[in-house]
Order: sequence, then C-alpha cells, then structure tokens
Amino acid sequence: MEERELRELITEVRTGRLSRRAFIQKMLAVGLTAPMAGMILGHSGVAAAATVFPYKPTRAGGGGALKLLYWQGATLLNPHFALGTKDQEASRIFYEPLAGWDNDGNLVPVLADGIPGQDDGLSEDGLSVVWKLKRGVKWHDGAPFTADDVVFNWEYARTPETSTVTIGSYRDIKVEKIDDFTVRVIFAKPTPFWADAFVGAFGMIIPKHLFADYVGSKSREAPANLKPVGTGPYLFVDFKPGDLLLAKRNPDYHVANRPYFDTLEVKGGGDAVSAARAVLQTSEYDYAWNLQVEADLLLRLESGSKGKVSIVPSGNLEFIMLNVTDPAVEIDGERASIKTTHPLFSDPAVRQAINLLIDRSSIEKFIYGPTAVATANFINNPERFRSKTTTFEFNIEKANQILEAAGWKKGADGIRAKDGKSLKFVFQTSINAPRQKTQLIIKQACQKAGMDVELKSVVGSVFFSSDTANPDTYPHFYCDVQMYTTTMPQPDPQIFMNQGVSWEVATKENKWQGRNVARWQNKEYDAIYRQAERELDPVKRAAMYIRLNEIFVGDNYIQPIAYRPRVTALSGNLTAHLSGWDNDLWQLASWYREA
Repeated sequence: MEERELRELITEVRTGRLSRRAFIQKMLAVGLTAPMAGMILGHSGVAAAATVFPYKPTRAGGGGALKLLYWQGATLLNPHFALGTKDQEASRIFYEPLAGWDNDGNLVPVLADGIPGQDDGLSEDGLSVVWKLKRGVKWHDGAPFTADDVVFNWEYARTPETSTVTIGSYRDIKVEKIDDFTVRVIFAKPTPFWADAFVGAFGMIIPKHLFADYVGSKSREAPANLKPVGTGPYLFVDFKPGDLLLAKRNPDYHVANRPYFDTLEVKGGGDAVSAARAVLQTSEYDYAWNLQVEADLLLRLESGSKGKVSIVPSGNLEFIMLNVTDPAVEIDGERASIKTTHPLFSDPAVRQAINLLIDRSSIEKFIYGPTAVATANFINNPERFRSKTTTFEFNIEKANQILEAAGWKKGADGIRAKDGKSLKFVFQTSINAPRQKTQLIIKQACQKAGMDVELKSVVGSVFFSSDTANPDTYPHFYCDVQMYTTTMPQPDPQIFMNQGVSWEVATKENKWQGRNVARWQNKEYDAIYRQAERELDPVKRAAMYIRLNEIFVGDNYIQPIAYRPRVTALSGNLTAHLSGWDNDLWQLASWYREA
C-alpha cells in the first residue's frame, strides 16, 4: 500500500467516515498484523480530540488592530443566507459551528466538546451521531449556548419558506435534544458523510432567542441578519454592506487567552491586485483574500516585500457554465425559467465546440502560473475522488468541423447560423484582470469558429451579492455563459456535487438560493447522487463521485478551466491558520502577530 493511500485511510478514520475496525481489516488484507495496524492509528493521532495550532500569546488582547481586505465585500451576516464565500467569511467572525476542518481534512471541535467516533457517538449502522456540546459558552449578549440553539438551527434551516442556502444540509435529517449539552442527529438512511450539519462553512449556529420569531417568510426581516450576536471571538460594532465591517474583541470568549487582536476591520471592495498591493507592498492591511492575480505580478509584489503569499491546496474550481435555460424569455415573471431551453446550447454540438475553444493550458501558463492547474474535472481534490479518464483539448479546427457537420453555416459576416438562429451569446463574469484575460482568450478562439461573443463584466460585490432583487448576480444567471470559482468547503464532495442535482435548481421560488445555478438536470446523476449519500463503503462511494463528475462535465454545460488553491497575502509577522477545506477565518481566534 502506498503512503498516499495509507494517509487517505487514516483521514477517513479521523473524520469518522471509516471505523477503526474497518481500517484494521484493510491493513490485514495487505499483510499487516492487527497490533501493527493499531500502532499506526495511535501514532497518526486518530484518537486526538483536536489539532493543536501554534499560538504564542499568553493572554487575550494586546494585539491592537487586525485589518483584513476582501475585494468582494460582504453584503449580509447571516450564515444561512451566505450564498457566496465572502458572506460566509464575514459570518464566521461572529458565528461558529460545532466543528471545522483543518488543512489535512481532520475535524476540529469548536462548539463541540469533542469529535464523535465509532466508540463514542457514531452509530455503527450510519444512522445517527451524538454531539456533546462545550459547556460555559455564551452568546455575545450573555445568554447561554445550549442544545436548544442547535435544534433550532435545524428547524430554521430546513423550513422551505426560510429560503436558506444551507437547507440541503438539514432538510433530510432529524435533530433531537438529549439534554442541555447533548444532541442526536438522526439520518433517514445510512450516512457516510455525517459531518455535514453543524460543521464547517454550512454549520455556523445562530441564536434561537434572536431568530425564533423569524423562521419562514419573515426570515429576511430579522435585525440580526445585519447585526450578528454569535459565540465567536469578536463582537459586532458596525457594518456597511459591501464596504466596511468593524468588530472588537470578545472579552468573554470560550477559549482561554484568545483572541489576541483588540479590534478587527474588514474592508470590502476594490480588486484583487490592489488588495495584494495593500498587504505586500504598502503594508496597509494584514491579510488579503482570494488573490486571483496574474502569477508574474504576484511574484513581483512578493519579491522584496515584508509580506508573504500563502498557497493552500483546496478543491476550488474556476469554471464556465452554459445556461440550460433561455435568459431572454420570461415565464410567470421569471427569466431563465426551467420551463425554457436555451436556443443555442440545447444543441450538443455547440457545447462540444465551446469546450474545444477553451485554451486551458495557456490560461494556466500565462495567467495563473502556480496558482491554478488546468483541468477537465469538476472534482479535483481529494485525489481519491478525481477521475483519471477525463481529458481536455484545445482545437479550433475540430470545433469548426463539429459545427459545420451539425448544420451551423457561416454567413457573410462570418457568424454561423442555423434555422434562423445565429451563434451569438453573452459571456459574463466578475471584474478581475485574470478573468477578463480569460474571457478574451475564449472570445478570440470562438471568433475563429464563427461565434460572436459579447463580453460582460460585473463588479464583484454585485456579481456575488446575495441581493435577490439584483438581476446581475450569478445565481440569477440572466445571460448565456458565465464564469466564476466554486468553492469546495469540505474534504468530501457530497455538498460540492449537489450543484448538479435537480432539487437544488436556483429559481425565483427559492429566491435563487438553490446551488444548481446552471439549471442542469439529469436523472442518472440524481440517482447516483442519492446512492452515494448512503454508501458506507468508502471505495464504492469514491467511485460513485468519480462517475458523477464524468456525467456532469461530459454533457458540456459545465466546463472546468482550472482548479485553484487558496491564495492569500499575509503581513510578514502575522501567523494565520488557514485551511483549504473551511473558511479562511475558521481559526481567527488563534491568529496572532509575532513581536
């Protein structure tokens, strides 16, 4: 057995997806003795309750101001409505889950008293898990955090009228209170990925006493949507959506000697290049998020500066989606309705041709460099879920041949047409130099194949906004093609791949909170996804996700470009504990500055 395979199995045990007994059986199958297998688990720290993070301060406070820069500013502070990463990050300052994910894919307790295991909390049949809550935790207003809050979050998130983005994590489970500091999560079927509800980016917990009156249709009226009262390391001070968020140290935080910083400023707006400069060149800020900056410029900014660029592996993906629906037609007051079909992309030849017109290798080499890897896969990490059969190709001549054979003929203007429809479409993304250059590369190739592409660029704070009334947000998808990065918030693809299931289609009815923005639907995909949700054998389950990936990208409505590690900038003396499998601010309480 290779070291990589062994490490993946150990991670399965650490996260509870594989029992210790099953691990030992696998080791016996490759010739190890049971004592040797047990020793491997012991030395790998499987039994440990938490990952230990370096933290030098000996008391809370005294660190002055911590200044963070997000070139896409947060627009709301309720994690259950946080459709984009920027809103998840801002919410994580104040709200916490029961557990989070470290950079090795291990579960780390936050509001939980420990991580459930096969011998303590996890049922052998995969039908339930018991969480024990940390005692002595208080909400920022002094109210105690108890099991009632956990149960309430389940009720809140799963109510369709509340229109949460987290409904997929809570809809099909039942949560019951055992006592004030213990809850049981019950699954309707054997569930291998039990660490979903109340964990990580989709697991942040809001207080019952402030949100109980705002379940259902009144959910958007809650004052705390913009003035959070959480359990986190910082207290809310002020918020100007899309611009500035201010917080101060929580003197009653439930972890000793934390947090180190006295105040927190999160500035929104601008662009990725100016954000990188503000940390690496001018030292105006301590941290800059999501540096989608051309590789050569990023290297120049880092060279000779006092700051540093952090690159953390993840499953994040920069990709293109083609609209399944017709954004130009309105039915029952809704554009891009699933009752329509796209006049161009409903032809598989057009989708196949566009896929051949994306020069992924050049985009990686000349735009992103070491901060992205060209790919044909939607799932790229962890490696055991990555398909080895998918390929990508850049071939303008072949694209022309496919279109010609499908009856798309060039007119006098050089644009192909068929049945009175011309190959003209609008391609949108957020304003960002690498994205605009990627758009141009694709546009130029499309022109050579007889396609007329109109480029549209939307300010990031608008494009990624959770504003249900703004037609330029990416969930509305009121254009033909769009491009952005989708994040994988856990080292497991279950939630990531629900972007392709039919019950997650973004619609007016669910306030465009569904994660299936492309409106793509496939019965085989739905069926395999349901099977994977209950498959306890990790090898069979991985094979199912590989197949889902191949179906998803094989239809060419979803066209991966490059998978992207997390790229951030940190001031030279800042110690931040970042993870590619959780929000960047998941361990904000343990950030500190070296003297």
